[in-house]
This record gives sequence, C-alpha cells and structure tokens, in this order.
Amino acid sequence: MRLLEGRVNRPAGRRAVIPLLYSEGVWRFLFVAMCAGQMQAASPVTFYRDALPILQRRCQECHRPGEAGPMPLVTYNQTRPWAKAIRAAVVNRRMPPWFADPCCGKFANDRTLSKDEVDTLAQWVEDGAVAGDVNDAPRLRSWPEKGNIESPDALLEMPRPFAVPAKGELEYQRFKLATGFNGDRWVQAVEVRPGARRAIHHVVVYIREPGETWTKGPTTSDMLAVYAPGSLPVEWTRGMAKLIPKGSDLVMEIHYTPYGRAVEDRTSVAMRFAKTPSSKRVLSLQLHKLALAIPPGESDYRVNVWGTLPNDALLLSLFPHMHLRGKAFEYTVSREGAPPETLLRISRYNFHWQLSYRLAQPILLKKGSRISATAWYDNSANNPLNPDPKIEVHWGEQSREEMMVGFFDVAVDPAFDRKSFFVRE
Repeated sequence: MRLLEGRVNRPAGRRAVIPLLYSEGVWRFLFVAMCAGQMQAASPVTFYRDALPILQRRCQECHRPGEAGPMPLVTYNQTRPWAKAIRAAVVNRRMPPWFADPCCGKFANDRTLSKDEVDTLAQWVEDGAVAGDVNDAPRLRSWPEKGNIESPDALLEMPRPFAVPAKGELEYQRFKLATGFNGDRWVQAVEVRPGARRAIHHVVVYIREPGETWTKGPTTSDMLAVYAPGSLPVEWTRGMAKLIPKGSDLVMEIHYTPYGRAVEDRTSVAMRFAKTPSSKRVLSLQLHKLALAIPPGESDYRVNVWGTLPNDALLLSLFPHMHLRGKAFEYTVSREGAPPETLLRISRYNFHWQLSYRLAQPILLKKGSRISATAWYDNSANNPLNPDPKIEVHWGEQSREEMMVGFFDVAVDPAFDRKSFFVRE
C-alpha cells in the first residue's frame, strides 16, 4: 500500500493533509488507462477505417462513376483531393442534400448525417486526411453497373437520341416509349436514368393508357416517375405498386437546359415489377396554382392552394416544385376532429436539388381530409438566382417563369384509377 498526501482547500493560512490510500493494483490500472488514453488521442482518424464506411452508406449512391455526383468518392485517391471541400459541405450541412426542417415529419429517405458522422469526417480532414491501413477498409460496396436498380425487368429508352444545342431556350420535349407489355404490369421500383445529365433539369414520365392520344401530359393521367437533380429510384413497400395497364405507352416529358456545349441525350426508364398483383395502387396527385402573379421586388410572396380528398387514401410521399424564385414550401393536413398538422416544412427551398420526401410511416387520410400547400417566393434583388427582379412573374414552363406544384403520392384500393379516384360519392 502507498500512502500519499492529498491537499484540500482551507481558509487562508491553514493547510490540511489527508491520507489517500491506493493499492499497487489500482496504480497499475491508472497508469495503463492513462497511457491507453494518450495512444487513442494520438491515433488519427483514417480513411479506410473511419471515413470510407460513411461514404459508402451516405454518399456513393450519387458519388460514383456515371452518377449525379460531380466527383466519385469510392477510393482514397479519388476522395483525398476533395477532403477540405467534404469537411466544409458536411459541417455546413450542404451535403448530403436534405431540406426538410427537423420540426415536422419523419421520413424514410432522410439523408441527414448524424453528429458522429459529421464529426468523424471533419476529424479525418483535421488529422491530415490520411489513408490508414487498407486492411481496415470495409468490403467494397457492390453497385449496379448503371443506375441504382439491379437487373431491372424492363428498360425503355427514347426511340432516338435528341440533339441538345449548346445555347438557347427549348420548349419541353416529349417522347413516346412503346412498352410492348402483353399484360398489366405492377411496377415495384422505377428509376429515370438521364442520358445527358448536365443538359437535363427534369423528366416526368406519364402513363398513357390504351385509347388515349394526347402528347402533352394532362393532369388526368398518372405519372410513373419524376427525375430532378438529387432524385434516386422510387421503391414502394411490398403490396404497393404503380399499375401500367396492358396496351399503355409511356410519354417522357423532358426539360432541357443547354449549358454551352452541344450534346445528344437518350434518357431511359428502368423498372422492376412486383411478382404478384398489389393490394394497393399508388397514384401521384398534385395541388397547383396556375394564377401566379408575383410582384416585382417582393421578397416573401405567399401562395396557398388546398383540396379535399374524394376518397380514403394512404399518404406516402411529398414532392414540392417551384423554380428559381422559390423560397420555402409547406404541406399541412386537416382531419376531422383534429387540429391542422404540418407534414413537411422546407424553410430553404433549393431549385437545384428538388427532392421527394417519403414518409417513414404512411398516414391514413379519410375521405374529406383537407391537404394544403403553401409556397413562398423571393422576387427581390437579394435572391442571387432571380433572373429579373424588376418584372411581375407568372406561371410558365421555363425556369425564368414560375410554378407552384405540391405533388404527393397516395396508395388506394386497386379498383381505383386516377380518374375514378376523383369521383365523389
């Protein structure tokens, strides 16, 4: 046993000495623990052991060759030059892109990094962005050869390439894709695969059922899929799927945005089918405001639209859409006997990352439930994306014009199609 003197505070001029007893075993434990703590503190965060697992889980779905991310983050040599940019992006919460305010709603596809993930990536950079021991690396994550749906059951592409000029403003282009399906197809997962990605702002794929001849997508026809920057495949839970009736075509509507280089585009749609008919049919609905008149210089212009559900439905996801003056967006629902509930609030809308927000748990909305969508616009000179703060802005297809659309997906009885769902008893 060792006897040490321990000191405690006493009034000035007095000092007390008290005995502290430590066994040799306790001393050895304290010494080893102290040394281990120093070794751990001195050990840097490494790429292979610490950063790469996070990149695989959270980043590589976009940041790998051929996908939306501007640089791949698969290997150390690919990632190391971007270390400081990665740190800034995750610390400032710019990446991964996610804009839902944490106040409202829980979402299955929430991309928000945890505090531990942010701290680990930031510390890796602060420790010198070292590689570490390659033997510490997790197993290489397997990705589909193209896109994010492995071995799709159907892959339909534009019948011929479309030449996108280097400059100019193009009207929306529409292309018919013949399915050739000899029976109904229940689509469990779908992904739009852009060809000339930099030249495409968005793609909407409509289902044109037998007997219909329209070329512009009417709101009476269901949408199969939407692509916008940041989009990932849509996969519905078992028992829920989109129906493409036998004899239907797909019509692909594309908004091209020339960027200074002439390119050719041949966008495609990949699908995986449900193995059995689904117990719920997924429909894409929308609230929109066509009568837009956003005053010049107005920094917080508010637009609201609402509607009531004509039949019971399960609410699955929300997808707000605006253009360059879009500032904020919010969905609420009012159900009988309950106060309004905010489903999604986006305080910082981002035109360049237009995301779908899939609810963690579907919400049952009874017939008569009221869904409201509210959008705010910044048409002032303080908006760096504003094409012209001196003009009144109206509805239009081009990005210099504006839109106000609140898309949302619901699951309904499979006996309904989009037209019959709106028949009110």
